[in-house]
Amino acid sequence: MQIRHAIFGLASLAIGAGAAQAEQEIIFGISAATGSTQQQTAAEFARIMHEKLPGKVNVKVFDNSQLGKDEDMLQKVRLGTMHITLPSSTMPEIAAEYAIFDLPFMVADRAHLGRIDETLFKDVLVPKAEEKGYIPLAVWENGFRHITNNARPINTPADLNGLKIRTPNSSWRVAMFREYGSNPTPMGFSELFVALQTGVVDGQENPLSNIAGGKLNEVQKYLSMTNHVYTPAFPTMGKAVFERLDPEIQQALREAAQEAALWARDRGEQDDIELRDSLVAGGMEMNVADRAAFVEASKPLYEKFASEVENGQEMIDQVLSLAEGS
Repeated sequence: MQIRHAIFGLASLAIGAGAAQAEQEIIFGISAATGSTQQQTAAEFARIMHEKLPGKVNVKVFDNSQLGKDEDMLQKVRLGTMHITLPSSTMPEIAAEYAIFDLPFMVADRAHLGRIDETLFKDVLVPKAEEKGYIPLAVWENGFRHITNNARPINTPADLNGLKIRTPNSSWRVAMFREYGSNPTPMGFSELFVALQTGVVDGQENPLSNIAGGKLNEVQKYLSMTNHVYTPAFPTMGKAVFERLDPEIQQALREAAQEAALWARDRGEQDDIELRDSLVAGGMEMNVADRAAFVEASKPLYEKFASEVENGQEMIDQVLSLAEGS
C-alpha cells in the first residue's frame, strides 16, 4: 500500500516553478538489491538531497525491483509516474551510443571512467538520451563485471561453451556471451537467484557488489575474475518531468547526483577487495581469467560497434585515448 501510494499519489510531480508546495516527493526506483553499491549510492544521493533542500524535498528509494524491472521503470519516468530510475546495461536500448560501456575491456579503471564522465558522457551520451526523452544526471558506480557459475572455473572463453549464462536485457551483452560460446539468457535481476537455484541457468555475470548483495554466492560455486566490462549506472529522469520541477530542485538533483557519483567511485576499489575476499571466505572458489584470450575473442564486438553505431570508431578511439599514459 505504501508503494502504491508513493507511485500514484504524485500530485506534486508536475508542479512547476512558482507553484506553492510544502515538500516535493521524489520517487527513486532501482532494480539492484539492498546492500548493493547502487542501493547504497541511491541512499547517499537521498541524504545529500535532504541536506541541500531540508523540508523542500523528500527522496524515497525503492530497491529490489519493487517498482518494476528496469524497462518498466524507464517507461514510468518518461511518462511521469515516478521520478528517477537507475538503468545500467539497458541504456543502449535507449541510445545505441551507450553500448560503448558494453564493449569488453574499454574502461581501464575508475580514474579512466572519471575522464570519460567529464568528456564523452556530457558531450555525447547525455544529448543522445535527451533526444529520446530522458535526462541522465550522472555516471554512478556499478563496477567491473565477473562471471560465476556452477560447472567449472572460467579461464578462457572456451570454458563458457554450452553454459546457460544469465545476462541483463541488453542486446550487446547477449551478443558478447554468444561470441564467447555460451548460451546467453536475458532476464531481470530479481528473477536471477531462483533461476540459479533451480538450474534454469548455469551462471551469470555481475559486479561483485551485485553478486554479494543478491546473495548469489549461496547458489554459485565458481567466481571467475574476468573484469570483462565496466558498466556504470545512470540516475535517469524523464525530460518532461525534470523540466517541470522547480529550478532550485533541478540544480540540486544534478549536484547531488554528481556528489554521489564521486562518493561511490571513491569507495569502489576498496569495496571490490573486501567483497571478493568475503565471497571466497563464504565458500566460492575464485580464479583469475586469461584476459588476453577474452580480448582476442572480443574483436568482432568492437567491429560491430564501429559499423552499427554512428561515429562508433571515433567513440572507441576517444575512450582509449583517455586511458592513463595515452
